[in-house]
Amino acid sequence: MSGLQIHRLPALSDNYGFLIRDTASGKVACIDTPDAGAIAAELSRLGWGLDYILNTHWHRDHAGGNQALKDQFGCAIYGPEEVTKIAPLDHVLTGGDRFALGETVFDVLDLKGHTLGHIGYSAPKEKVAFVGDCLFPLGCGRLFEGTPDDMWGSLQRLMALDAGTRLYSAHEYTLSNLKFAESLGTFAALDARAAWVRQQRDRGEPTVPSLLADEIATNPFLVYPLQESGFAAQAARFGEIRKLKDQF
Repeated sequence: MSGLQIHRLPALSDNYGFLIRDTASGKVACIDTPDAGAIAAELSRLGWGLDYILNTHWHRDHAGGNQALKDQFGCAIYGPEEVTKIAPLDHVLTGGDRFALGETVFDVLDLKGHTLGHIGYSAPKEKVAFVGDCLFPLGCGRLFEGTPDDMWGSLQRLMALDAGTRLYSAHEYTLSNLKFAESLGTFAALDARAAWVRQQRDRGEPTVPSLLADEIATNPFLVYPLQESGFAAQAARFGEIRKLKDQF
């Protein structure tokens, strides 16, 4: 029987790594490598091997465990070329490529903005996407390397996915993102989501993954730019909101 198992792995102070397994083939991949030891221990607990690492970008809390996991499991590492700044990489992926994990096929998305080579992995049939540090519940990544135009283009590519897509982002930033969102103004959809977010975090439960439809309805980095007409105006509005968040 075909399908995709997804195991969320808390790591470091606020990261998530994701172990994914194609049930038809038994092939296993890790989305990013924030903590090699924690990942190896979880694989052992699950009784899984590791065939692939799929990096989203080059930052150490996403690719820092590549070498140790490759040494231990002999896995092949795929990701953007920028990963080679700090870690081993066997195969370069760019937006428009595809990656097959057994019978599960991922479209590689160009999600530059946070870094210039940032990519994501979308499995349309399964309605899941691993988006690294591009989009978070009620937030988005800082523009360390890219421009507002870069990031707005990436966010548009995510918004073009099926609205029922579950977005697996790489950090638990939702409470701080919520406070910023509320500082810009509240509305019914945001209020409803805020209650759920606070309840989840009070219980120590994660807010990742989130639904793309919920991000479009409540995420300030999407809601307010979409009130503008045309790419240039939307990107400019996005840039304004990103600057406000940087200073929040």
